[in-house]
Amino acid sequence: MRFVALLVVFALSCIGTAQARHFDDVVDSGVIYIGAYKDFPPYSFIDEQGEPAGVDIEIGRRIAAAFDLQMAVHWITPDETLSDDLRNSVWKGHYLDKDEANPLARKHLADVMMRVPYDREYAFQRDGQGLLINDQVVLFGPYQRERWQVAFDSEKIERVSTVAVFQYHRIGVEIDSLPDFYLTSAFAGRMRKNTIHFFNNAAAFEAMVAGKVDAVMGMRAEIDWQMSQRDDQRYRLAENGFPAMGKQQWDIGMAVSQRYRQLGNEVDVVVEEMIRSGEIESIYAAYGLRYELPGLYQDVTQ
Repeated sequence: MRFVALLVVFALSCIGTAQARHFDDVVDSGVIYIGAYKDFPPYSFIDEQGEPAGVDIEIGRRIAAAFDLQMAVHWITPDETLSDDLRNSVWKGHYLDKDEANPLARKHLADVMMRVPYDREYAFQRDGQGLLINDQVVLFGPYQRERWQVAFDSEKIERVSTVAVFQYHRIGVEIDSLPDFYLTSAFAGRMRKNTIHFFNNAAAFEAMVAGKVDAVMGMRAEIDWQMSQRDDQRYRLAENGFPAMGKQQWDIGMAVSQRYRQLGNEVDVVVEEMIRSGEIESIYAAYGLRYELPGLYQDVTQ
């Protein structure tokens, strides 16, 4: 009886745990679940026709097509940290993410998660006991280099050659972002009073259009997207650097569960071909975005 009881407990624990999948299982199912952040244009969002859109969604569609699969989007709501997002979406699942048809079962995890920083230091980060923090996932397939960008209202500011100009002009940032921390602390905090916080980059840009701030700082692709939506020569891109700012550029890749490395290897081949053929650059261009090769490919071509 005790053995039977243990089997029941084990079976229930398996039912309650979301499952990532082997490559063969993904192919046999006919569907690949692509993890993408929710409401995060221009990377991943729902367009006016109610369809998934964005550069990460387009890359996901091409990954699916390469294996003759349908793509299903696993929408990710950001948690407090990237490690939380990886746990919730790639290797374990969130305890609230239940299947309505079967309350005991969790929904599918993402087979492949997009927009994960491809950072060796982060991948091998250890906790206070010396154990790997991210040992349950594999980070792979860098497909883009991202960096910070300032856009400004040329009717309010003649040019932005240095961030010191924001001692005298208001600049909008996403709250609790790196630009927020940087602008409120750099130069002994002299830009703090002019750093205005918004829920996201889009809200900050809208505030600039409304004349509430004179500039915006955010990720380059987000700034490019906002600029392309307006096509107004009044708003211009700054060419300044960010003195004393830690990470000013970083590569973006993907993640899979460490148990399913073959899936990552197969997807990596597809994405690498897309990079080398220029297909990914074309996807970015279609959304009005500048594209920069990740460091792995820059090193090869130099």
